[in-house]
Amino acid sequence: MTDDSDSELARLKRPLLYLMSLLYVVAGVAHFLAPAPFERIVPRELPASRALVSLSGFAEVALGIGVLIPRSRRISAKGLILLLLAVFPANVNMAVRDVGANPLPERAEGLYDAALWIRLPLQGVLIAWAWWYARGDPGASA
Repeated sequence: MTDDSDSELARLKRPLLYLMSLLYVVAGVAHFLAPAPFERIVPRELPASRALVSLSGFAEVALGIGVLIPRSRRISAKGLILLLLAVFPANVNMAVRDVGANPLPERAEGLYDAALWIRLPLQGVLIAWAWWYARGDPGASA
């Protein structure tokens, strides 16, 4: 990367931190407001789907807030990485077993199915995003 692109990226780091936090807090709250869709994607081999959904929702909210606090940012970002790895089987389950709640009309079912599979490698993008904060650049402003 050039110095210009590095400084451009550095300017985006703080707003992207707020966006990441918001995404996790909103997703975590959704686990409590509407747990059924999340319960459906928990692999049936795992017990206590409601408890797992509540636990992951709590973790998303706590870690989403934690990344905003400078003292807890690195550990919270690492926690988000672990959380993303922990819920990956549910994402695979949703794609393989087609157990998600498809909000699209029947004619768009193929689009929904494609989105489920595209979501799997995007988990890597979310992990990289969290890693950006987990590594704790000493000169970073975020």
